[in-house]
Amino acid sequence: MSIRIVVLAAGLGKRMKSALPKVLHTVGGKSMFVRVLDAAASLSEKPPIVIHGKNPDALKASVSNRVINWVLQSEQRGTGHAVLQALPYLEDSELVVILCADVPLIKTETLQRLVETAKSSQGFSVLTVTLDNPEGYGRIFRKEDGTVEKIVETVDLEEGDQKIAECNSGIFAIQAGYLKRWLPNLNERNLQNELYLTDCVFFANEEKVKVVSLSVENPTEVLGVNDRKQLAQAERVFQSRIANNLLESGVTLLDPSRLDVRGELLLGRDVTIDVNVIFEGRVVLEDGVYIGPNSIVKNSEIGENSVVREHCVLESVSVEADCRIGPFCRLRPHTRLAREVTVGNFVEIKNSLIKENSKVNHLSYVGDADVGERVNIGAGTITCNYDGANKSKTIIEDDVFVGSNTELVAPVKISSGSTIGAGSTVTKNVEENTLVVSRVAQKSIAGWQRPKKDGT
Repeated sequence: MSIRIVVLAAGLGKRMKSALPKVLHTVGGKSMFVRVLDAAASLSEKPPIVIHGKNPDALKASVSNRVINWVLQSEQRGTGHAVLQALPYLEDSELVVILCADVPLIKTETLQRLVETAKSSQGFSVLTVTLDNPEGYGRIFRKEDGTVEKIVETVDLEEGDQKIAECNSGIFAIQAGYLKRWLPNLNERNLQNELYLTDCVFFANEEKVKVVSLSVENPTEVLGVNDRKQLAQAERVFQSRIANNLLESGVTLLDPSRLDVRGELLLGRDVTIDVNVIFEGRVVLEDGVYIGPNSIVKNSEIGENSVVREHCVLESVSVEADCRIGPFCRLRPHTRLAREVTVGNFVEIKNSLIKENSKVNHLSYVGDADVGERVNIGAGTITCNYDGANKSKTIIEDDVFVGSNTELVAPVKISSGSTIGAGSTVTKNVEENTLVVSRVAQKSIAGWQRPKKDGT
């Protein structure tokens, strides 16, 4: 039995109070919509069917690199009406896995189990969850044999049935042939005047088709997101999952509750991550790396035993082994640090290569530069790489010493072994083993008096 994925993504999401479609709000740095698609991707080789509402441009743009069968639900008339729109694209023999695009924490393993549950019975299974507070969820009613008798939406419950704790998650696996027979017969005789997908259970029992269920182990897995509060809750659940996985893999987290991973984090052994660190995109931390508190690391690779101290921002950079970075350091895209490089307080580096054993310790800006080995760049040094229209390159060869408060006006080359005196402005290339001093001669005026305020 082949599998087909149908994702319901037509909801308006008014409670989010946002110009962005609800399902494009992110959990763990990825939209809820994409998380649901990813969770189901391995179940079927066929393109998923996505039921969307009016103005789907943002939704389509968010997955423009994927093959998706887009189907319009022009009116919002309930879940049954939404799935009804997909019927022309389904083959009778297919098992249809129906998902909600605002349930971002569902796991692939759970969906696989739901599919197997349906296949092992008569092709109809529902994912259920038991909740301490089931308000707002449809309730599961069972027969004596344990199969599902009916699902009643919360607004349609009779008094006394409110205490039922087992709920419908909104996720189903149903054979397409059943859907084609039953969905056209749905009616709106309920308090919401909607076509309920859950009414398929009634038709199944009429035809003596057993409706079996799978109970999700962790209720947070089927947490639906309808407002900002629930979105924040889903984010913390997701981050808690990540933190637990990291701890189990041997990572030291100084406080697992203060970590945010918004992408893919690949770690070696004996990595330590301090509090309030944010990882975005694809980040690789090799053995023995330490990331200090309040730092942000995006799309970067950090070599073994390197240390990133507190309050640093690294974006699209490559750091080799045994480097020391920060505190309060910003490494911008296309920065490469070779082994045993030191980059210190309030230093910004962009689009530059810093070779082995070089130091940029304090209050400096290095942009569009190649810096050789064993170079010392003094405090307050800047590469003047932009003339208002074009960027130019600064080349600093091996064993150069650059004194504090120096300006290197690109394009310029400082040859190996040279020394630049503090306070210099360098506009011309410097030969090897040369001392360059470019500053106004010091003048001393004896007995000079500072100005005083009038009347003092």
